[in-house]
Amino acid sequence: MISVVIRSKNEEKELEFLLKNLTNRYHEDIDEIIVIDNSSIDNTIQICESYKAKYIPIEHFSYGGSANLAAESAKNDIVVLFSAHCYPVSHDFFKLILQKFQNQNNLAGLRCIHYDRDYKYYIEGVTANDDFNGAGLMFACSAFSKRVWEKFPFKNDVVTFEDKEWTKRVLENGYHIEIVPSIFCYQIKRNRKQKYFRYKNDVIGGYQLFHTNYSFLNVLISFFKEIASLIINSVLDLFYIFKRFYFMIRFFINKPKQF
Repeated sequence: MISVVIRSKNEEKELEFLLKNLTNRYHEDIDEIIVIDNSSIDNTIQICESYKAKYIPIEHFSYGGSANLAAESAKNDIVVLFSAHCYPVSHDFFKLILQKFQNQNNLAGLRCIHYDRDYKYYIEGVTANDDFNGAGLMFACSAFSKRVWEKFPFKNDVVTFEDKEWTKRVLENGYHIEIVPSIFCYQIKRNRKQKYFRYKNDVIGGYQLFHTNYSFLNVLISFFKEIASLIINSVLDLFYIFKRFYFMIRFFINKPKQF
C-alpha cells in the first residue's frame, strides 16, 4: 500500500479539497494519510480530524526536515508527498505509481506530471539522468521509496530544492528516478510577500545546488530589465483598457441585431 503525506501551512480550503479527493476517489489505493502542518492558525486540525488524517505539527520548518519527517512518519515503503495546494487528477494515479515500484527494485522515486514539459519529457523518454532538475522529484507531488530514504535521508540544511538535491545524490549512487504518467493539478496563488520569500530561497538554493554564478552586473541588468518590463506592461495594459472602453462606446452606438 501507499502512504500519502501532505505538507501544509494555512491552506484549509486547499487541504480540505485534497483530503476529500483522496478519501472519495482513492481509498482503495492508500491506507494512510498524514498531514505535516507548519504552525497553521486556521482550521487545519479540525479538517484533519473530519477526514481521519493523522495530524503532525512541525514548529521549526525546513523543506528537507519536513520531507524527513514525512518519511519517518509513513508506515509504508512507498511515500507520496503532496503540497496541500496540489491534488491528483487521473483515476489510476496511485495504481501507476504502485506498478512502477513493483516492477523495479532499484527505483528511488517517481516524478508525476502536471505541466507540458513533464509530459514532453515522458513521451520523449527523458530521464532524471538526462536532466535531474526537470525530470527529478518535485515535492509538490512526487513518490519516493522509504527504503532508499533510510540510506540517503534528505538534507536538513538546504534552503530549498531538497527534492532536486536528493535526486542528484541517489542517482550518483546507482538508483533510478523516472517520470510516471500520474497526472496532478498544481494550483497556488502567491501574494507578493510569498513570492519574495520564494525568490530568496530560490536564489540561495540555486547557488547551493546548481552553483549559479551571481555577479553585481547580472543583478543590475536584471533589475533594469524588470523595471523596463513593468513600464512596458503597464503601458500596454492601459492601452487595452482604453481600447476596450472605445469598443464598448461604439457597441452602444451601433448595437448588432439580436437573434
